[in-house]
Amino acid sequence: MQIAIVGTGYVGLVAGVCFADMGNEVICVDNNEEKIERLNQGIIPIYEPGLEELVKSNVLENRLVFSSDLDSAVKQSQVCFIAVGTPQGEDGSADLQYVFDVAESIAKSMNEYKVIVDKSTVPVGTAEKVANIIKANTIYPFDVVSNPEFLKQGNAVDDFLHPDRVIIGSDSDKATQIMQDIYAPFFRTGNRVIVMDVKSAEMTKYAANSFLATKISFMNEIANLCEKVGADAEMVRVGMSTDSRIGNKFLFPGLGYGGSCFPKDVKALINTGLENGCEMSIISSADKVNNKQRNIFIEKITKRFGENLEGKTFGIWGLSFKPKTNDMREAPSITIINSLLECGAKVKAFDPKAIETAKFYFGDKITYAKTSYEALENADSMLLLTEWNEFRRPDFEKIKSLLKYPIIFDGRNQYDSKRLKEKGFEYYQIGK
Repeated sequence: MQIAIVGTGYVGLVAGVCFADMGNEVICVDNNEEKIERLNQGIIPIYEPGLEELVKSNVLENRLVFSSDLDSAVKQSQVCFIAVGTPQGEDGSADLQYVFDVAESIAKSMNEYKVIVDKSTVPVGTAEKVANIIKANTIYPFDVVSNPEFLKQGNAVDDFLHPDRVIIGSDSDKATQIMQDIYAPFFRTGNRVIVMDVKSAEMTKYAANSFLATKISFMNEIANLCEKVGADAEMVRVGMSTDSRIGNKFLFPGLGYGGSCFPKDVKALINTGLENGCEMSIISSADKVNNKQRNIFIEKITKRFGENLEGKTFGIWGLSFKPKTNDMREAPSITIINSLLECGAKVKAFDPKAIETAKFYFGDKITYAKTSYEALENADSMLLLTEWNEFRRPDFEKIKSLLKYPIIFDGRNQYDSKRLKEKGFEYYQIGK
Protein backbone atom coordinates (compact mmCIF):
# COMPACT_ATOMS: atom_id res chain seq x y z
CA MET A 1 0.00 0.00 0.00
CA GLN A 2 1.13 3.56 -0.67
CA ILE A 3 1.38 5.57 2.55
CA ALA A 4 2.38 9.16 3.30
CA ILE A 5 3.55 10.13 6.79
CA VAL A 6 3.50 13.88 7.38
CA GLY A 7 5.95 14.71 10.15
CA THR A 8 9.28 12.98 10.78
CA GLY A 9 9.38 13.46 14.52
CA TYR A 10 9.45 10.62 17.01
CA VAL A 11 6.05 9.13 16.12
CA GLY A 12 6.12 9.81 12.39
CA LEU A 13 9.60 8.43 11.83
CA VAL A 14 9.02 5.23 13.79
CA ALA A 15 5.63 4.66 12.14
CA GLY A 16 6.94 5.30 8.64
CA VAL A 17 9.92 3.01 9.03
CA CYS A 18 7.85 0.18 10.53
CA PHE A 19 5.14 0.43 7.86
CA ALA A 20 7.87 0.27 5.21
CA ASP A 21 9.38 -2.77 6.91
CA MET A 22 6.08 -4.58 6.35
CA GLY A 23 6.36 -4.07 2.59
CA ASN A 24 4.45 -0.82 2.13
CA GLU A 25 5.75 2.03 -0.01
CA VAL A 26 6.16 4.92 2.41
CA ILE A 27 6.98 8.58 1.87
CA CYS A 28 7.93 10.45 5.04
CA VAL A 29 7.34 14.18 4.58
CA ASP A 30 8.67 17.12 6.57
CA ASN A 31 8.89 20.84 5.80
CA ASN A 32 12.33 20.98 7.44
CA GLU A 33 14.49 20.47 4.37
CA GLU A 34 17.71 20.22 6.37
CA LYS A 35 16.20 17.39 8.40
CA ILE A 36 15.08 15.62 5.22
CA GLU A 37 18.54 15.97 3.70
CA ARG A 38 20.12 14.47 6.83
CA LEU A 39 17.65 11.58 6.82
CA ASN A 40 18.48 10.89 3.19
CA GLN A 41 22.13 10.74 4.27
CA GLY A 42 21.22 8.16 6.91
CA ILE A 43 21.56 10.59 9.82
CA ILE A 44 18.78 9.85 12.34
CA PRO A 45 17.63 12.82 14.48
CA ILE A 46 16.61 10.71 17.50
CA TYR A 47 18.12 7.78 19.35
CA GLU A 48 15.84 4.76 19.41
CA PRO A 49 17.18 1.18 19.53
CA GLY A 50 16.85 -0.57 16.17
CA LEU A 51 15.61 2.50 14.28
CA GLU A 52 18.77 3.38 12.36
CA GLU A 53 19.16 -0.15 11.02
CA LEU A 54 15.55 -0.26 9.80
CA VAL A 55 15.84 3.14 8.13
CA LYS A 56 18.91 2.10 6.18
CA SER A 57 17.55 -1.30 5.11
CA ASN A 58 14.18 0.06 3.93
CA VAL A 59 15.74 3.00 2.09
CA LEU A 60 18.04 0.51 0.37
CA GLU A 61 15.02 -1.56 -0.69
CA ASN A 62 13.30 1.60 -2.04
CA ARG A 63 10.33 1.13 0.29
CA LEU A 64 11.11 4.25 2.31
CA VAL A 65 11.61 7.76 0.90
CA PHE A 66 12.15 11.07 2.69
CA SER A 67 10.82 14.21 1.00
CA SER A 68 9.77 17.81 1.59
CA ASP A 69 7.27 17.64 -1.30
CA LEU A 70 3.94 17.10 0.47
CA ASP A 71 1.88 17.63 -2.69
CA SER A 72 3.57 14.79 -4.53
CA ALA A 73 3.47 12.50 -1.49
CA VAL A 74 -0.28 12.98 -1.08
CA LYS A 75 -1.01 12.38 -4.73
CA GLN A 76 0.95 9.12 -4.68
CA SER A 77 -0.61 7.78 -1.49
CA GLN A 78 -3.90 6.19 -0.58
CA VAL A 79 -3.50 6.81 3.16
CA CYS A 80 -2.03 9.97 4.70
CA PHE A 81 -0.96 9.94 8.35
CA ILE A 82 -0.74 13.25 10.21
CA ALA A 83 2.08 12.86 12.73
CA VAL A 84 3.11 16.44 13.51
CA GLY A 85 3.64 17.86 16.96
CA THR A 86 0.85 19.05 19.23
CA PRO A 87 2.84 21.18 21.69
CA GLN A 88 1.38 22.24 25.00
CA GLY A 89 -0.14 25.70 25.11
CA GLU A 90 0.20 28.07 28.06
CA ASP A 91 -3.13 26.86 29.48
CA GLY A 92 -2.14 23.20 29.15
CA SER A 93 -4.22 22.61 26.04
CA ALA A 94 -2.83 20.92 22.93
CA ASP A 95 -1.82 23.37 20.19
CA LEU A 96 -3.41 21.94 17.05
CA GLN A 97 -2.25 24.55 14.55
CA TYR A 98 0.27 22.20 12.90
CA VAL A 99 -2.37 19.47 12.58
CA PHE A 100 -4.82 21.87 10.97
CA ASP A 101 -2.20 23.32 8.62
CA VAL A 102 -1.27 19.83 7.41
CA ALA A 103 -4.94 18.90 6.97
CA GLU A 104 -5.45 21.91 4.74
CA SER A 105 -2.33 21.12 2.70
CA ILE A 106 -3.41 17.51 2.24
CA ALA A 107 -6.84 18.62 1.09
CA LYS A 108 -5.42 20.95 -1.53
CA SER A 109 -3.18 18.16 -2.88
CA MET A 110 -5.82 15.43 -3.10
CA ASN A 111 -6.50 13.83 -6.49
CA GLU A 112 -8.83 10.97 -5.43
CA TYR A 113 -10.32 9.29 -2.35
CA LYS A 114 -7.96 9.35 0.64
CA VAL A 115 -7.96 8.11 4.20
CA ILE A 116 -6.51 10.82 6.46
CA VAL A 117 -5.29 9.45 9.77
CA ASP A 118 -4.72 11.45 12.95
CA LYS A 119 -1.63 9.75 14.40
CA SER A 120 -0.72 12.75 16.51
CA THR A 121 -2.12 12.82 20.03
CA VAL A 122 -5.12 15.13 19.75
CA PRO A 123 -8.07 16.04 22.01
CA VAL A 124 -11.56 14.68 21.51
CA GLY A 125 -13.28 16.39 18.59
CA THR A 126 -10.11 17.04 16.57
CA ALA A 127 -10.98 14.57 13.79
CA GLU A 128 -14.25 16.40 13.25
CA LYS A 129 -12.40 19.70 12.91
CA VAL A 130 -9.87 18.12 10.54
CA ALA A 131 -12.73 16.76 8.42
CA ASN A 132 -14.31 20.21 8.19
CA ILE A 133 -11.00 21.75 7.07
CA ILE A 134 -10.48 19.10 4.39
CA LYS A 135 -14.07 19.35 3.18
CA ALA A 136 -13.65 23.09 2.72
CA ASN A 137 -10.54 22.62 0.58
CA THR A 138 -11.24 19.66 -1.75
CA ILE A 139 -13.87 18.21 -4.02
CA TYR A 140 -12.63 14.63 -3.54
CA PRO A 141 -14.13 12.07 -1.13
CA PHE A 142 -12.22 11.19 2.03
CA ASP A 143 -12.50 9.73 5.52
CA VAL A 144 -10.76 10.87 8.70
CA VAL A 145 -9.62 8.19 11.12
CA SER A 146 -8.11 8.36 14.61
CA ASN A 147 -5.23 5.94 15.18
CA PRO A 148 -3.44 6.91 18.41
CA GLU A 149 0.06 5.60 19.06
CA PHE A 150 1.10 3.73 22.20
CA LEU A 151 4.87 3.69 21.87
CA LYS A 152 7.30 3.58 24.77
CA GLN A 153 10.46 5.53 24.05
CA GLY A 154 13.41 3.20 24.21
CA ASN A 155 11.23 0.35 22.95
CA ALA A 156 9.25 2.10 20.22
CA VAL A 157 10.32 0.01 17.24
CA ASP A 158 9.47 -3.24 18.99
CA ASP A 159 6.20 -1.76 20.27
CA PHE A 160 5.20 -0.80 16.74
CA LEU A 161 6.24 -4.08 15.13
CA HIS A 162 4.65 -6.17 17.91
CA PRO A 163 1.78 -4.07 19.31
CA ASP A 164 -0.32 -5.31 22.19
CA ARG A 165 -3.27 -3.60 20.48
CA VAL A 166 -4.08 -1.11 17.74
CA ILE A 167 -6.92 1.37 18.19
CA ILE A 168 -8.80 2.42 15.06
CA GLY A 169 -11.37 5.15 15.50
CA SER A 170 -13.49 5.18 12.35
CA ASP A 171 -17.05 5.98 11.30
CA SER A 172 -16.55 4.55 7.80
CA ASP A 173 -16.58 0.85 6.85
CA LYS A 174 -14.35 1.58 3.86
CA ALA A 175 -11.73 3.41 5.91
CA THR A 176 -11.88 0.76 8.64
CA GLN A 177 -11.14 -2.00 6.13
CA ILE A 178 -8.19 -0.10 4.70
CA MET A 179 -6.75 0.47 8.16
CA GLN A 180 -7.22 -3.18 9.08
CA ASP A 181 -5.39 -4.16 5.89
CA ILE A 182 -2.47 -1.90 6.85
CA TYR A 183 -2.13 -3.44 10.29
CA ALA A 184 -2.86 -7.07 9.33
CA PRO A 185 0.85 -7.98 8.87
CA PHE A 186 1.55 -6.92 12.47
CA PHE A 187 -0.89 -9.53 13.86
CA ARG A 188 -0.02 -12.87 12.33
CA THR A 189 -0.64 -14.69 15.62
CA GLY A 190 -3.93 -13.02 16.56
CA ASN A 191 -6.03 -9.98 15.79
CA ARG A 192 -5.70 -7.30 18.42
CA VAL A 193 -7.17 -4.45 16.37
CA ILE A 194 -9.88 -2.64 18.31
CA VAL A 195 -12.35 -0.65 16.21
CA MET A 196 -14.42 2.07 17.84
CA ASP A 197 -15.91 5.45 17.04
CA VAL A 198 -13.53 8.34 16.40
CA LYS A 199 -14.14 10.31 19.60
CA SER A 200 -13.67 7.24 21.79
CA ALA A 201 -10.36 6.53 20.07
CA GLU A 202 -9.20 10.09 20.69
CA MET A 203 -10.16 9.80 24.36
CA THR A 204 -8.52 6.38 24.77
CA LYS A 205 -5.04 7.76 24.20
CA TYR A 206 -5.39 10.46 26.86
CA ALA A 207 -7.14 8.13 29.30
CA ALA A 208 -4.43 5.45 29.00
CA ASN A 209 -1.51 7.83 29.47
CA SER A 210 -3.19 9.70 32.32
CA PHE A 211 -3.95 6.46 34.13
CA LEU A 212 -0.32 5.33 33.90
CA ALA A 213 0.85 8.76 35.05
CA THR A 214 -1.54 8.50 38.00
CA LYS A 215 -0.04 5.12 38.99
CA ILE A 216 3.42 6.70 39.06
CA SER A 217 2.27 9.65 41.16
CA PHE A 218 0.32 7.37 43.50
CA MET A 219 3.42 5.26 44.17
CA ASN A 220 5.52 8.36 44.74
CA GLU A 221 3.03 9.70 47.24
CA ILE A 222 3.04 6.36 49.08
CA ALA A 223 6.86 6.40 49.02
CA ASN A 224 6.94 9.86 50.58
CA LEU A 225 4.66 8.67 53.37
CA CYS A 226 6.84 5.58 53.85
CA GLU A 227 9.78 7.86 54.63
CA LYS A 228 7.76 9.65 57.29
CA VAL A 229 6.49 6.54 59.06
CA GLY A 230 9.58 4.34 58.68
CA ALA A 231 8.21 1.90 56.10
CA ASP A 232 10.17 0.63 53.08
CA ALA A 233 8.60 1.79 49.80
CA GLU A 234 10.27 -1.05 47.89
CA MET A 235 8.68 -3.67 50.13
CA VAL A 236 5.33 -1.91 49.81
CA ARG A 237 5.72 -1.89 46.02
CA VAL A 238 6.39 -5.63 45.96
CA GLY A 239 3.44 -6.27 48.23
CA MET A 240 1.17 -4.25 45.95
CA SER A 241 2.47 -5.40 42.59
CA THR A 242 1.99 -9.09 43.31
CA ASP A 243 -1.74 -8.44 43.49
CA SER A 244 -2.96 -9.45 40.02
CA ARG A 245 -5.56 -6.70 40.11
CA ILE A 246 -2.80 -4.08 40.35
CA GLY A 247 0.17 -5.48 38.42
CA ASN A 248 3.83 -4.52 38.61
CA LYS A 249 4.20 -1.83 35.96
CA PHE A 250 4.52 1.91 36.63
CA LEU A 251 4.77 1.37 40.39
CA PHE A 252 8.42 2.27 40.94
CA PRO A 253 8.94 5.28 43.22
CA GLY A 254 11.37 7.85 41.91
CA LEU A 255 11.59 11.34 40.46
CA GLY A 256 8.26 11.26 38.63
CA TYR A 257 7.34 10.94 34.99
CA GLY A 258 8.70 13.05 32.15
CA GLY A 259 9.04 12.89 28.39
CA SER A 260 6.88 14.15 25.55
CA CYS A 261 3.70 12.23 26.37
CA PHE A 262 2.65 11.90 30.02
CA PRO A 263 3.13 15.54 31.16
CA LYS A 264 1.55 16.97 28.01
CA ASP A 265 -1.32 14.49 27.82
CA VAL A 266 -2.20 14.83 31.50
CA LYS A 267 -2.42 18.61 31.21
CA ALA A 268 -4.39 18.38 27.96
CA LEU A 269 -6.95 16.06 29.55
CA ILE A 270 -7.28 18.38 32.54
CA ASN A 271 -7.88 21.25 30.13
CA THR A 272 -10.46 19.25 28.15
CA GLY A 273 -12.29 18.63 31.40
CA LEU A 274 -12.30 22.33 32.25
CA GLU A 275 -13.59 23.23 28.78
CA ASN A 276 -16.49 20.84 29.30
CA GLY A 277 -17.29 21.70 32.91
CA CYS A 278 -15.83 18.45 34.26
CA GLU A 279 -13.23 18.77 37.01
CA MET A 280 -10.54 16.09 36.64
CA SER A 281 -9.66 15.90 40.34
CA ILE A 282 -7.61 12.68 40.37
CA ILE A 283 -5.61 13.54 37.26
CA SER A 284 -4.98 17.09 38.52
CA SER A 285 -3.62 15.65 41.76
CA ALA A 286 -1.33 13.30 39.84
CA ASP A 287 0.09 16.29 38.00
CA LYS A 288 0.71 18.21 41.25
CA VAL A 289 2.40 15.22 42.90
CA ASN A 290 4.67 14.78 39.88
CA ASN A 291 5.82 18.40 39.97
CA LYS A 292 6.39 18.16 43.72
CA GLN A 293 8.49 14.99 43.47
CA ARG A 294 11.52 16.70 41.94
CA ASN A 295 11.48 19.30 44.73
CA ILE A 296 11.45 16.58 47.37
CA PHE A 297 14.65 15.18 45.88
CA ILE A 298 16.27 18.62 45.86
CA GLU A 299 15.28 19.06 49.51
CA LYS A 300 17.19 15.86 50.37
CA ILE A 301 20.30 17.45 48.90
CA THR A 302 19.91 20.84 50.57
CA LYS A 303 19.07 19.20 53.90
CA ARG A 304 22.42 17.40 53.74
CA PHE A 305 24.58 20.25 52.34
CA GLY A 306 22.60 23.39 53.25
CA GLU A 307 20.63 25.84 51.12
CA ASN A 308 23.79 27.57 49.90
CA LEU A 309 25.62 25.15 47.61
CA GLU A 310 28.39 27.49 46.48
CA GLY A 311 31.66 25.61 46.25
CA LYS A 312 29.87 22.27 45.92
CA THR A 313 30.09 20.08 42.82
CA PHE A 314 27.61 17.33 41.99
CA GLY A 315 28.37 14.45 39.66
CA ILE A 316 25.22 13.42 37.81
CA TRP A 317 24.52 10.10 36.15
CA GLY A 318 21.66 10.30 33.67
CA LEU A 319 20.04 13.24 31.86
CA SER A 320 17.37 11.73 29.59
CA PHE A 321 13.89 11.35 31.06
CA LYS A 322 14.23 7.56 30.84
CA PRO A 323 16.78 5.00 29.59
CA LYS A 324 17.28 4.07 25.93
CA THR A 325 16.43 7.53 24.59
CA ASN A 326 18.14 10.89 24.16
CA ASP A 327 14.86 12.71 24.83
CA MET A 328 15.01 15.25 27.68
CA ARG A 329 11.59 16.82 27.32
CA GLU A 330 10.17 17.34 30.84
CA ALA A 331 13.07 15.30 32.25
CA PRO A 332 13.56 15.47 36.04
CA SER A 333 17.22 16.26 35.39
CA ILE A 334 16.29 19.68 34.01
CA THR A 335 14.48 20.76 37.18
CA ILE A 336 17.09 19.27 39.49
CA ILE A 337 20.14 20.67 37.68
CA ASN A 338 18.62 24.15 37.36
CA SER A 339 17.81 24.14 41.08
CA LEU A 340 21.37 23.13 41.94
CA LEU A 341 22.75 25.90 39.73
CA GLU A 342 20.42 28.44 41.35
CA CYS A 343 21.79 27.42 44.74
CA GLY A 344 25.34 28.12 43.51
CA ALA A 345 26.47 24.55 42.84
CA LYS A 346 28.55 23.27 39.95
CA VAL A 347 27.41 20.26 37.94
CA LYS A 348 29.34 17.60 36.01
CA ALA A 349 27.01 15.28 34.11
CA PHE A 350 27.15 12.13 32.02
CA ASP A 351 24.51 10.36 29.94
CA PRO A 352 25.12 7.57 27.40
CA LYS A 353 22.98 9.23 24.70
CA ALA A 354 21.67 12.63 25.81
CA ILE A 355 24.80 14.79 26.10
CA GLU A 356 24.15 16.68 22.85
CA THR A 357 20.49 17.13 23.82
CA ALA A 358 21.56 18.48 27.22
CA LYS A 359 23.65 21.18 25.58
CA PHE A 360 20.43 22.64 24.17
CA TYR A 361 19.03 22.98 27.71
CA PHE A 362 22.14 23.99 29.67
CA GLY A 363 24.69 25.32 27.18
CA ASP A 364 27.97 25.93 28.98
CA LYS A 365 26.38 26.22 32.44
CA ILE A 366 27.43 22.65 33.31
CA THR A 367 30.38 20.38 32.51
CA TYR A 368 29.79 17.38 30.24
CA ALA A 369 31.77 14.27 31.12
CA LYS A 370 32.87 11.71 28.55
CA THR A 371 32.38 8.79 30.95
CA SER A 372 30.27 8.12 34.01
CA TYR A 373 33.29 7.98 36.30
CA GLU A 374 34.75 11.20 34.92
CA ALA A 375 31.58 12.96 36.09
CA LEU A 376 32.41 11.98 39.69
CA GLU A 377 36.01 13.22 39.87
CA ASN A 378 36.32 15.56 42.90
CA ALA A 379 32.54 15.88 43.16
CA ASP A 380 30.99 16.30 46.60
CA SER A 381 28.39 13.63 45.87
CA MET A 382 26.84 11.54 43.12
CA LEU A 383 23.26 11.92 41.87
CA LEU A 384 21.61 9.09 39.93
CA LEU A 385 18.77 10.55 37.86
CA THR A 386 18.23 8.05 35.02
CA GLU A 387 18.34 4.26 35.44
CA TRP A 388 20.47 3.31 32.42
CA ASN A 389 21.54 -0.36 32.54
CA GLU A 390 25.21 0.55 32.64
CA PHE A 391 24.66 2.37 35.94
CA ARG A 392 23.18 -0.67 37.71
CA ARG A 393 26.36 -2.52 38.70
CA PRO A 394 29.07 0.12 39.05
CA ASP A 395 32.42 -0.19 40.82
CA PHE A 396 31.54 1.33 44.18
CA GLU A 397 35.15 1.32 45.39
CA LYS A 398 36.08 3.40 42.36
CA ILE A 399 33.11 5.72 42.99
CA LYS A 400 34.27 6.17 46.57
CA SER A 401 37.81 6.98 45.48
CA LEU A 402 36.65 9.61 42.99
CA LEU A 403 34.19 11.49 45.21
CA LYS A 404 35.26 13.96 47.89
CA TYR A 405 32.69 12.39 50.18
CA PRO A 406 31.08 8.94 49.83
CA ILE A 407 27.57 10.28 49.32
CA ILE A 408 25.00 9.04 46.77
CA PHE A 409 21.55 10.49 46.13
CA ASP A 410 19.64 7.85 44.20
CA GLY A 411 16.50 9.10 42.47
CA ARG A 412 15.70 5.64 41.06
CA ASN A 413 16.32 3.32 44.05
CA GLN A 414 18.81 1.24 42.08
CA TYR A 415 21.21 0.10 44.74
CA ASP A 416 21.27 -2.07 47.86
CA SER A 417 21.24 0.32 50.80
CA LYS A 418 22.64 -2.25 53.24
CA ARG A 419 25.57 -3.02 50.96
CA LEU A 420 26.39 0.64 50.40
CA LYS A 421 26.27 1.46 54.10
CA GLU A 422 28.65 -1.43 54.75
CA LYS A 423 31.02 0.15 52.24
CA GLY A 424 30.86 3.44 54.11
CA PHE A 425 28.48 5.39 51.86
CA GLU A 426 25.80 7.84 52.89
CA TYR A 427 22.94 6.67 50.69
CA TYR A 428 19.72 8.61 50.12
CA GLN A 429 16.75 7.06 48.30
CA ILE A 430 13.08 7.67 47.57
CA GLY A 431 10.69 6.18 50.12
CA LYS A 432 13.26 4.87 52.59
